Amino acid sequence: MHARLLAATALIAVASALPTAAQDLDLARADGTLRIATFNASLNRFNAGELITALSDPASLQPARVAEIIQRVHPDIVLINEFDFDEDGEAARLFVENFLGIGQNGAAPWVAEAWFTAPSNTGVPSGLDFNRDGNPAGPDDAYGFGFFPGQYGMLVLSKYPIATGDIRTFRNFLWRDMPDALLPDDPETPEPADYYSPEILDVFRLSSKSHWDVPVIVGGTTIHILASHPTPPVFDGPEDRNGTRNHDEVRFWTDYIMPEASAYIVDDAGIAGGLAADASFVIVGDLNLDPHDGDGIREMGRTLLALPRLQDPMPSSAGGPEDATADGGKNADHTGDPALDTADFADTGEFDPGNLRADYVLPSSDLTVAGAGVFWPVAADPLAALLMAGETQTSDHRLVWVDIALD
Repeated sequence: MHARLLAATALIAVASALPTAAQDLDLARADGTLRIATFNASLNRFNAGELITALSDPASLQPARVAEIIQRVHPDIVLINEFDFDEDGEAARLFVENFLGIGQNGAAPWVAEAWFTAPSNTGVPSGLDFNRDGNPAGPDDAYGFGFFPGQYGMLVLSKYPIATGDIRTFRNFLWRDMPDALLPDDPETPEPADYYSPEILDVFRLSSKSHWDVPVIVGGTTIHILASHPTPPVFDGPEDRNGTRNHDEVRFWTDYIMPEASAYIVDDAGIAGGLAADASFVIVGDLNLDPHDGDGIREMGRTLLALPRLQDPMPSSAGGPEDATADGGKNADHTGDPALDTADFADTGEFDPGNLRADYVLPSSDLTVAGAGVFWPVAADPLAALLMAGETQTSDHRLVWVDIALD
């Protein structure tokens, strides 16, 4: 396994007092809680090495905004989606040292005890014509969509130790090996689930990025951070190859946390099975699936949220409903509560989905939830400037967090 754990260098920075109108959200946290967050921070670039270049300059605006959002919320553990992977972990080191470790605009520095990153399927050439365009070398023919290996990768940052020897990754698990996999169907042929040839299914991986089980040791308790970033259920055709893959990437976790359903799962080290029945966990990530609105097989989202072994704290914001009303368009037809939205997508085009709930922090049912929220300030809040808009937006997703009461 090419997984890599990098111990963060201790960083010291002096932070001035926070402005009264822009209080650090950590100040509102109850004592004795653990804050776990997920953030699709859009720290991806079009070419390999460009993120490293951006993070080498502490004045880079977008990474500084991402860092300040994390500092204001001040989670103890955070998954960052869309963080380009590099084999040496240089981008992770630079982000920790040049941005998180330096107080942004008066926010307190955020110092990681440890972090974990590993290869992603994105941009890794398959050599096969996955999308049937006659060219087997395009970004859509990689094991996960991407223009170079590691684009749109993942990064877990933690203030608590990570049990490195117990990390499990599932990047190489084949889609066809999931029982009753929802393999895409070519609607122009009579055979079922035949969009991909047997040759392609012999190598096609389920994870568009990866699925990780990262155990974090919090006092005397181990909490498994179950991290992923399923493919968006769009950018395909009537075969719905991305929608069905998204469904099964989300379904992976519904099986993994249930011992009776997980025997088929094999990790990248060849170890079979899922999570122990008594293990504590938190599912985190941009799942690209709203249970009520937008594209995707929404029933899968509702199935996940209804599982008895986990709980949905329903993190919310005041900025989400305000933005949905201001943007209008597709948002006016949504049935889901806009206070739960976590992504600010385009609203008016034929294929635009509007704002959606796409990002989740879902603790196991044995954990006690003490609070939850989405970092989406209303427009009048000075912190709303961290989000920006249009081509200058920091990310089209919002950071989501849940507080867990510690014994």
